[in-house]
Amino acid sequence: MRPDDRRYLKSHEWCKIEDGVATIGITDYAVANLSDLVFLDLPQPGTSISHSEPFGEIESVKAVSDLYSPVSGEILEANQELPDDLDTLKTDPWAQGWMLKVKVSEESGDLLDAAAYEKLLESEG
Repeated sequence: MRPDDRRYLKSHEWCKIEDGVATIGITDYAVANLSDLVFLDLPQPGTSISHSEPFGEIESVKAVSDLYSPVSGEILEANQELPDDLDTLKTDPWAQGWMLKVKVSEESGDLLDAAAYEKLLESEG
């Protein structure tokens, strides 16, 4: 079971919201399906993002995938170490593998709790 203190998009991004700040990343399922990661492009702090819209790209040897935001708001911080150490996404996607911290102005209406996300994965598998 994935962490139940987060909310999930069907596109396999997660967010954990605390005190109006969302920490955003991608799930272990997404990392496993992308397999060999080679590139990550994240936006700069101060950039505004919108829920359900792409905020960056992740590339594997198989494909380039957009990263979608579960919230709208302003980026406070981007994990600057992550693009140089993509293995962190395989070893710890839930903590050290975070991508963005965003001051939330609005959440997506499409967010799933952990149980609903697990059901989604079962239907995809």
